[in-house]
Amino acid sequence: AIRSLESVSMSEFNKTPGLTLLPAVDVADGKAVRLTQGEAGTEKSYGDPCAAAHDWVDQGAEWIHLVDLDAAFGRGNNHAMIKKVIKSTPKRVNIELSGGIRDDESLEAALATGAKRINLGTAALENPEWAAHVIAEYGEAIAVGLDVRGTTLAVVTDVTKDGTLQGPNIELLRQVMDRTHRPVIASGGVSSLDDLIELRELVPQGLEGAIVGKALYAKAFTLAEALDVSSH
Repeated sequence: AIRSLESVSMSEFNKTPGLTLLPAVDVADGKAVRLTQGEAGTEKSYGDPCAAAHDWVDQGAEWIHLVDLDAAFGRGNNHAMIKKVIKSTPKRVNIELSGGIRDDESLEAALATGAKRINLGTAALENPEWAAHVIAEYGEAIAVGLDVRGTTLAVVTDVTKDGTLQGPNIELLRQVMDRTHRPVIASGGVSSLDDLIELRELVPQGLEGAIVGKALYAKAFTLAEALDVSSH
């Protein structure tokens, strides 16, 4: 139904847009794991990926960032587990799927899982013409992950921060947002509720959301607490 302007309270006009949170479920060898600085071999297992996803849903997640780490590192895949996680997640929850999506075949398989958004990684940089074609065809169903080490390209993940709980790279995010009109999702280093409050202040400049991983698993704060400070 269309609401008249008179029915919309001034507080709605004045409200700062919220920061969308994407709690992460990284899957390696069929288990939910966390990495440090994006390095293979630093995985620490946290158990069943479906249970991890359900935990985030129970705490109020509207998005889940689901990653097939084995596919990302080119050492096999977790296709069956990824499908299981997505199938068992309530339809109201959006899945952003990442890991090893680098050609038409892997992209079509990823889209067929029912994920809301597909994250292209290094393939987008290695084959920009293919990435441009995919973005033109699928639009907002496609995100491009820029893994950054320093200021060199390696969503925007500062891999020197990822899994370290040292705080996000605010200056890097500002530089990226200055160079694009598309929404940006921050990833890497979120360690406290104060970090999320700081990130939320960047929303008017184009920051749409933040991927949160290790801080949640390390119980630095709960997802419910994080959602509260990100949306109010």
